[in-house]
Amino acid sequence: MAEWVLHVDMDQFIAAVEVLRRPELAGLPVIVGGRGDPAERAVVSTASYEARAFGIGSGMPLKIAARKAPEGALFLPVDHEAYEAASHEVMSTLRALPGVVLEVIGWDECFLGVSTDDPEAVAAAAQSAVLEATGLHCSVGIGDNKVRAKIATEFGKPRGMFRLTTANWFDVMGEKPTRDLWGVGPKVSKRLADHGVKTVRQLADADQDELVAEFGPRMGVWYRELGSGIGPAVVDDTPWVARSHSRETTFQQNLTTPEEVEAAVRDLAGSAFDDCAAEGRPVVRVHLKVRYAPFETKTFGRKLAQPTERREEAIAAAVALGAALDPEREVRLLGVRAEMSMPEGGDAVERTPVRGRI
Repeated sequence: MAEWVLHVDMDQFIAAVEVLRRPELAGLPVIVGGRGDPAERAVVSTASYEARAFGIGSGMPLKIAARKAPEGALFLPVDHEAYEAASHEVMSTLRALPGVVLEVIGWDECFLGVSTDDPEAVAAAAQSAVLEATGLHCSVGIGDNKVRAKIATEFGKPRGMFRLTTANWFDVMGEKPTRDLWGVGPKVSKRLADHGVKTVRQLADADQDELVAEFGPRMGVWYRELGSGIGPAVVDDTPWVARSHSRETTFQQNLTTPEEVEAAVRDLAGSAFDDCAAEGRPVVRVHLKVRYAPFETKTFGRKLAQPTERREEAIAAAVALGAALDPEREVRLLGVRAEMSMPEGGDAVERTPVRGRI
């Protein structure tokens, strides 16, 4: 039997959970974000397919979404507890499938490792099991590694499945823009285009030395391999270990004084530290994220002299970072991330969560 990787991705997960709780929302444009008030500063967490048809998508400011939304669109507040509960039920259902290894990579997606001659049958079984247990639909990408499985899912949405392997990689992806690759964002795509690399096939055929000179020895090689769909094929069911905890706030009114900034940083840093303390692990580094008005974002980091389990030490480090901000500029967003020491063996299993805040 062949080894396969399946990528399971819940369809419009957050919006679907809301519709499941309120069936009368089915078929309507639903936008979930912030406190559900489009007049406030917040971004779209997710939008139903009906809302997406109007150009509304995740990460879009609610105010812009409101301008695009049709009459009758509904804006709902984020309910993290409901989504976490639904995610737990989905993952528990998939984990119970016979013969699968499950690796959670976000609250609405995971990889399944299976040995089978019929991966489509396993994908269909996963979709049926999740639907029966939760009332939610999912799409499944089938691949011979994680990269191809992840990308394949987009061709199967919604509620479908798609197989992408070395055999059909270039037929499907060859002429696609590099931006369609998992792990290539707009900035990297632009840098590649500056070297004449605009399509996936061009990336696969690119001069490796040129990519290394642009992106470094590790990422340059990785991007070139990505052009051929090369990636890890082992699904790891080792429990994910968090490296950090973060808190972030978008202010409804810009902060205009250093005193306001310091008070906000203290509050955020204290909450982030408390999340770390709940795990019984000391803080080793503190990061500060600032978004100046109108929309310029910067991040700063500071390693502590030694790991600390003292709340005030962690807060003081964050405040010191905040003191370096430009006092003449108004602040619309602040975020503090507290990085923890890893438990014994943790470095081997730590993975980055898809839904990380900063």
